Amino acid sequence: MTVLPVVDISPLASDRREDRLAVARSLNRACMAAGFLYLTGTQIDDAPFSRLLARAKAYFALDHDAKMKSYIGLSENHSGYVPVGEEQLGGTSHDLKEAYDINCEYSSDQGRRPLLGPNIWPDMPGFQKDVTGYYDHIAAIGRQLFRAFALALGLEEHHFDAHLRHPPSQLRLMHYPHNASAEDRPGMGAHTDYECFTLLAVTAPGLQVINKRGEWIDVPLLDGTMIMNIGDMMEILSNGRYLATRHRVKQVPEERYSFPMFCAFDYDYVVAPIVRGEAARYAPLKGGEHLFNQTAQTFAYLKGRVERGELVLNDAVPLDSFGLQAAR
Repeated sequence: MTVLPVVDISPLASDRREDRLAVARSLNRACMAAGFLYLTGTQIDDAPFSRLLARAKAYFALDHDAKMKSYIGLSENHSGYVPVGEEQLGGTSHDLKEAYDINCEYSSDQGRRPLLGPNIWPDMPGFQKDVTGYYDHIAAIGRQLFRAFALALGLEEHHFDAHLRHPPSQLRLMHYPHNASAEDRPGMGAHTDYECFTLLAVTAPGLQVINKRGEWIDVPLLDGTMIMNIGDMMEILSNGRYLATRHRVKQVPEERYSFPMFCAFDYDYVVAPIVRGEAARYAPLKGGEHLFNQTAQTFAYLKGRVERGELVLNDAVPLDSFGLQAAR
């Protein structure tokens, strides 16, 4: 893999099953070959992205104290502002980025979980509306892709629908400020994503992905596309047919904004190999619990709670449990 595949998902909106099956086959080939790919399609609308980008630029331009009023450690559902140094992935150095995290807006008092609850929103007119608009737009594309994956894995097309009622899918607004004096620090350390798949819109290069030879390759921007990659849960579901793809963001020579949407199942869905006729190569795990466990191993405020005994992680697996490793 030196060039990522491109899949047109437009036919997923077709009334013809044959059209949707064709996309599922293309998706299956791309995910088996690379696990990282470009998506094109009529479903992808530039307008919600333009509004999101404008809100992100305005928010991250605020001073530190203003942003910390929405600090993620104050939230009930792991939402809010993530300052530089809060998150640590792929080594001992802290990532050179800041973020604002949004989860599924869950207002009910019933069924609360560590990642399900009301989001923290900054006191900024229009921010919640435009960020929610983009979240809903990408979540709708994600639901079409879940149906395509069901077909690709030989299941009934709507197999996953019942498990996508209130998924803790997360949208991250990420800002990588260029810092020439920090050339030894990555924008984001090497990692896999924890969910099923990620849908990414980005404004500048810097993303790198590992290929099956253990080599890091650059992921260039491609106009009119969205980047997609496989996460831990889809590796389990596919019984290893698709591998969660390790990736990182190198230090880049320009300011960069990145908007990944991590698409997951409902919190209590048990993720297990689902491919018929194959012996299971992975043990089942609770989806939401896996998300929270991995998150708690990377965020300073959650690691502090674990160290103080305020938080206990059940059945947590190491962060490097899935995907390909870099060549030594």
